Amino acid sequence: MNKFKFTFNFLVFGILIVTLLSCDKNANNSNELVGTVDITHQSNPVIYFEIPVVNMERAIRFYKAVFDFTFEQSKIDGYDMALFPFKKENSGISGALAKGNVYQPSLQGVIVYFSTHNIDKTFNLALKHGGKILYPKTSNGDSGIVAEIQDS
Repeated sequence: MNKFKFTFNFLVFGILIVTLLSCDKNANNSNELVGTVDITHQSNPVIYFEIPVVNMERAIRFYKAVFDFTFEQSKIDGYDMALFPFKKENSGISGALAKGNVYQPSLQGVIVYFSTHNIDKTFNLALKHGGKILYPKTSNGDSGIVAEIQDS
C-alpha cells in the first residue's frame, strides 16, 4: 500500500515549552540543574501537538470534511480543545485543535504532516473546503508526495 504525507502549513505558531529539572539530592535543595535527561528509551520524541484556531467550529468542519476526523471536544485548563482521534494500539501521535488567548494562529511555525491514502482526493477536498495552496503537490521520490495547504 502506498502512503503519502499531506503537509498542512496551518495558521500555527509553534511554541514548545519544556522544563527538565534534575535536582541532585546532595545539592542542598539549591534547585541547581545537574546532569542530563536520558530519553533514549523513547522511540519517538514527539507525543502531542496543538493547532491554534480562532473559530473552533470552522476548524472542526474543515478537518472533518477533508480527513473525516471525528473530534472529542473538551475544556482543558480553561481552553477549548477538539481532540483528534487517538488509539493507543496504533503508531503515531495525536493532538488537538486549540482555542484560547495563548493560541495565536500564524503562517510561521510548525508544519504538521497528516497521512492520506489518496493525495489527490485529500488535496481537492482541502481546496473545496476553503484551503489555500501554499506549496503545490510535489514528489519526494520514494517518500511519496507532499503539499502544503493553509486550512480554511
